[in-house]
Amino acid sequence: MRIAFFVNSIESEGPQFATALMAMAALNRGHEVVYLCPGDFSLRDDDSLAVHAAVLPHAKYKKPETFHAALQDKALERKTFDVSEIDALMLRNDPSLDLTARPWAVHAGVLFGRMAAERGVVVLNDPEGLTKAQNKLYFQSFPEIVRPTTLITRNPEELRSFVEQHPKGVVVKPLQGSGGKNVFKISSSKEANLNQIFEAISVEGYLIAQAYLPAATEGDVRFFMMNGKPLVHNGVHAALRRVPAKGDLRSNIHAKGTAEAVKINDDILALAEVMRPKLIEDGMFLVGLDIVGDKILEVNVFSPGGLWNIKELSGVDFSDTIIQAVEQKVTMQKAASKPICNRILAAI
Repeated sequence: MRIAFFVNSIESEGPQFATALMAMAALNRGHEVVYLCPGDFSLRDDDSLAVHAAVLPHAKYKKPETFHAALQDKALERKTFDVSEIDALMLRNDPSLDLTARPWAVHAGVLFGRMAAERGVVVLNDPEGLTKAQNKLYFQSFPEIVRPTTLITRNPEELRSFVEQHPKGVVVKPLQGSGGKNVFKISSSKEANLNQIFEAISVEGYLIAQAYLPAATEGDVRFFMMNGKPLVHNGVHAALRRVPAKGDLRSNIHAKGTAEAVKINDDILALAEVMRPKLIEDGMFLVGLDIVGDKILEVNVFSPGGLWNIKELSGVDFSDTIIQAVEQKVTMQKAASKPICNRILAAI
């Protein structure tokens, strides 16, 4: 099987990224692995779709650093394939990272991913579903019971009024963003720097304000779901608690948050169950839920990370489980008497 991983750029990939762990698992299971970036597609005049891919050497890797060195090798072989020669395409880019410097690249994954799916490639997550999820507005389509009270606006007076309605404070961040960038807590509508915060965030577009959840002081829980169900291996859930650094609002690991083991209780599983129907409906194969208390703050559908930290904490390599699920989807597509709708196949 040939699996393609679509990323923002090969140079920006890290050795402990979830994408790298899945690519390693695929290679170790005997598959061919190629990497694609936003500029690597060509739609030809005969309507064929070509991909210009970086091809990883056939090898088995024990350490992510060894795999990363092979991926970053300047002499890495490049080949051109018809997209039909790709069995599975994993869309693992973060569109928000390309918004400023490469706006042309923002939608490349979902656009060409859709074309690949039309030509029989198993594309994960489903590009039609990802089109709906280009920013945090997607989360508003999930049941209200799982969401904190939220305002999306570019009007400073609307924001000020929203803050006044929430005496415990409000968390404000860009509607289109990731990684904990430009995330602020506003405790009062009379804060002297409220206008500056608004200007700093709104320069990127709309902002999203959420009622502050006091349980956030303990961090959040990154909880993985696959095929609309909790990702579990031998009774262990793919989850971790992300604890913010002292004095910091953000729990993101690369924002100096720390990873801790977490015990999954019935309340978390109940939240996941509420999310399940919509994730299946949108063909979301692999997602990461960010949970605080009895609410979900975000649903990460493009490139949720944390698998390395979970492996370190639990000893379970969930990337192998994920690749096994991809194998099953490819097998089902090839065995079907007629092509299975990618959106349906993605969440089976």
